[in-house]
Amino acid sequence: MLQTLEGLVATINGWVWGVPMLALILGTGLYLMLGLRFMPLRNIGRGFRMLFDKKDTDSDGNISSFQALMTSLSATIGTGNIAGVATAIALGGPGALFWMWCTALVGMATKYAEAVCAVHYRERDANGNFSGGPMYYIKNGLSENWRWLAVAFALFGAVAGFGIGNGVQANSVADALDSSFGIDARITGICLFIAVAAVVLGGVKRIAEVAGVLVPLMAALYLLAGLIIVISSLGELPGVIALVFESAFTGTAATGGFAGAAVWAAIRFGVARGIFSNEAGLGSAPIAHAAAKTDSAVGQGMIAMLGTFIDTLIVCSITGFVILLSGAWTSGENGAALSAMAFDQLLPGGEYVVSIGLVLFAFTTILGWSYYCERCVVYLFGVKAELPFRILWVSAVPFGALANLEMIWLVADTLNAMMALPNLVALLLLSPVVFRLTREYRAAR
Repeated sequence: MLQTLEGLVATINGWVWGVPMLALILGTGLYLMLGLRFMPLRNIGRGFRMLFDKKDTDSDGNISSFQALMTSLSATIGTGNIAGVATAIALGGPGALFWMWCTALVGMATKYAEAVCAVHYRERDANGNFSGGPMYYIKNGLSENWRWLAVAFALFGAVAGFGIGNGVQANSVADALDSSFGIDARITGICLFIAVAAVVLGGVKRIAEVAGVLVPLMAALYLLAGLIIVISSLGELPGVIALVFESAFTGTAATGGFAGAAVWAAIRFGVARGIFSNEAGLGSAPIAHAAAKTDSAVGQGMIAMLGTFIDTLIVCSITGFVILLSGAWTSGENGAALSAMAFDQLLPGGEYVVSIGLVLFAFTTILGWSYYCERCVVYLFGVKAELPFRILWVSAVPFGALANLEMIWLVADTLNAMMALPNLVALLLLSPVVFRLTREYRAAR
């Protein structure tokens, strides 16, 4: 019975994450990028300057723009940056990295539009805190006929988070600590329970404070290790980059333990893992950006789009380069084990860099997704549900550390796609508003 159910869920997962969904996510991003006349790409530098601008510190909102970006990155930079990149290359060849980059470039426009709508249509809850995201810009930006889409997004988001943002992440932490340091999963579950409770029960401000410290630190340490490897192999880097571009359009022949991959495999796995990593189009990140202290929806949008740039074009690229420089991608290994093998071959103790990176990335993902799910629950049931939700979220962590999560992963991954559908429909319908607000911002400047 269980096998039949797993097979059914796997089939549904194949449908919702099939070609139509990937085309819809990429197509929406490309449409928004063209409608914005490539404004996100032309304003990357301005976005970074605005990130540290203090002029909005007295504006309405619960957390600073910097903390909003770190909160969204805490949920975004995770197992996808380590295991996801490795899976894309193992199944799609080196060319998959090129298609991950393409996904990120158009995804910047999607993330920009999501944040613009989130801030423009946000509202205060009964406790005076700002709430926003797809459910609110559907509710406040579209007609009554679309209200059901907002409920659907909130419902899918509230349930999906317990899998992909909680159980799966706790399980990744337990697995990494057990394989590298021999720490029992039960001890990991208890420690995670205490650490997550200490942060999540304090609400968004405490999550943002922790993310504002932990995310830059963990990203810097991981990138430093990767950069040491890349710089030490600088002479081989041009050849690796050439291999990425060549494989993206010609496929990759079988070599060693690598079975070979056609161009379609490079596109499919590159796009799918890119979306999984940066979450552009899924509608999660704008929930965090809606809480930012800002008077400018467009300004926050420019900051939000940096999340996709940092996540995929920087962090994922470093992982991909290390895997390709090491030659481990031809070993037949996959996932986090492939990343660990690659780092370990080129850097003494590199396996521990990957393990510790996974632990920190997964822990912050639990924190970020707790806020996303909480806002979905508040939309459905009101602020009275905040504390019960936080207790339930914290209580689920040790179970995730100990459970076999193959079925949970499939269900959560499927619901993640179901979150994307209402969000993408809303973005397409609200795109004229995004374009208008952007033109008005530019005219005012």
